[in-house]
Amino acid sequence: MLPVRSPSLLLSICAVLALAGCATSRNKAPVEDRQPVRQAAPRTPLPAPASTTQPAAVPQPAATEAATKPLPGAENAGKPGYYTVKPGDTMIRIGLDQGQNWRDIVRWNAIENPNLIEVGQVLRVVPPQVDAAALATQGVAPARVEAKPLDARPAPAGAAAASAPVVAPPAAAAASDDEPAWAWPAAGSVLAGFDEGKQKGLAIAGKAGDPVLAAADGRVVYAGSGLRGYGNLVIVKHNGTYLSAYAHNQTLLVKEDQAVRRGQKIAEMGSSDAERVQLHFEIRRQGKPVDPARLLPAR
Repeated sequence: MLPVRSPSLLLSICAVLALAGCATSRNKAPVEDRQPVRQAAPRTPLPAPASTTQPAAVPQPAATEAATKPLPGAENAGKPGYYTVKPGDTMIRIGLDQGQNWRDIVRWNAIENPNLIEVGQVLRVVPPQVDAAALATQGVAPARVEAKPLDARPAPAGAAAASAPVVAPPAAAAASDDEPAWAWPAAGSVLAGFDEGKQKGLAIAGKAGDPVLAAADGRVVYAGSGLRGYGNLVIVKHNGTYLSAYAHNQTLLVKEDQAVRRGQKIAEMGSSDAERVQLHFEIRRQGKPVDPARLLPAR
């Protein structure tokens, strides 16, 4: 150890050491002060201006108008002679269920595109000249059911009403505007009878290509495959009361608006939209399915 030769030298050394310590402390301070600034910046993002989010919560005038605008015919909802469209409806289905030509319903309601109807839309389903309000009080008279001779037979294929057998069932002989002269639409046996809840008509057996006959005089109001579950379908309107439907055909031989006579071949039996070859045959009275076996002649 070197001897200290002068007190002044010792004081100078202490002063130098003190200045060095102060310098070291001053170098650390800015680093410690800057660290909180770097941490605080991410924690305080600028809030989005209130004006940029507020309009999204306010409905636009066009949307409000569309939501409150009533559907066509809404003022007639629930009135006799009018029908409110339900999910899954098509104009063909509505026509069948209401006992009308679907094209007439389109015309009565001035529908531009029959493929664009809305759930909740209300349609007139009786002719404009008919007092729809009177329908509520008139009601529907029950179908006339009469005994038929056991030897009665359906008209042969291609035969017109005028060529019916001389021994005709009473219903055919006394047919009126409301009660057509019915004949069996096919020669096969009945596979399944009428059940209002499940089977809306008769299932008649046959082979592919067997003739399907018009059950009474009338006019074709639909011929196509646009009704799910029916396959190739023909619908004939007989008068203001009755329609008949012929489903699951393999070939259709008539067109819409074509007049047909009882016993005329209108299709060939098939299995379209069905598990086996058969004719599904319906008779509808003012759109409601009725048991064809109560109207057709006995055989």
